[in-house]
Amino acid sequence: MLSVGGGSADTPPQLSAWVGDEILESLFAGPWFKGAPGMEGAMAVGWGPQELRPPSVCPSEPPVLYPNLAELENYMGLALSSEEIQKNLGQLVAPLSGNSAGLRRAEIKPGVREIHLCKDERGKTGLQLKNVDQGIFVQLVKANSPAALVGLRFGDQVLQIDGKNCAGWSSDKAQRALKKANPEKIVMVVRDRPFQRTVTVHKDSTGHVGIVVKKGKIVSLAKDSSAARNGLLTHHCICEVNGQNVIGMKDKQLMEVLAGAGNVVTLTIIPTVIYEHMVKRLSSGLVKSSMDHSIPDL
Repeated sequence: MLSVGGGSADTPPQLSAWVGDEILESLFAGPWFKGAPGMEGAMAVGWGPQELRPPSVCPSEPPVLYPNLAELENYMGLALSSEEIQKNLGQLVAPLSGNSAGLRRAEIKPGVREIHLCKDERGKTGLQLKNVDQGIFVQLVKANSPAALVGLRFGDQVLQIDGKNCAGWSSDKAQRALKKANPEKIVMVVRDRPFQRTVTVHKDSTGHVGIVVKKGKIVSLAKDSSAARNGLLTHHCICEVNGQNVIGMKDKQLMEVLAGAGNVVTLTIIPTVIYEHMVKRLSSGLVKSSMDHSIPDL
């Protein structure tokens, strides 16, 4: 009989110890031991030809947050190579810059603002108002008038005149309120052009943005042009180019303004149906001769 501890009387001690080690190693290597809870590190006691080092000595691989694309290139049939990913990244169509003067001039700011308006020596403000959907809107701003100097623009909504709410007023009532107001100071609360929006486009190598304009209205878009890619629509009127009012300009004049506007152009547009309602009963000759077309200050 073998004795694990020190051998039997008939067995040499060295042989007994060697046989005992063999038995223990076979026990530790058995399938019943591998799953035994709490015994995962038992082989570190020194049996066998390889000894495990303490955990603090074992080199540990840093955790990998993202997999290696080369290893996953054919994973689940997906093309995940770096070249494929770069090819499919979205391309910027018309990059915007906060330093663009045209973009800043054309900005339609949220919220409302208060302005102080006065009258000129003839008692005029240079402002004509129009009722649209129970609101009062700027229909005309005359060049070099007090209204132009304080920054009022076509399409601005007038919410108050001297503390009185304008909602529900007729066009005539709004004009009478301006006429009766103190010539030295008229306090108005205004919202920037709620019916309008701005679209920034890039010119192509020929200097075009991809629109066809007739009487100030966009009637056609060139396929795959910057105008088409950036969301310009037909049945819209161009109100401003880089913040400069172009309402009432002839198409040739408008094209000249566009030509001199730089490679990146910000257009302010309004749906034609709203524009036509706003300029209804307004003399086209008055618009062409009197509308303020100055470049706004920054």
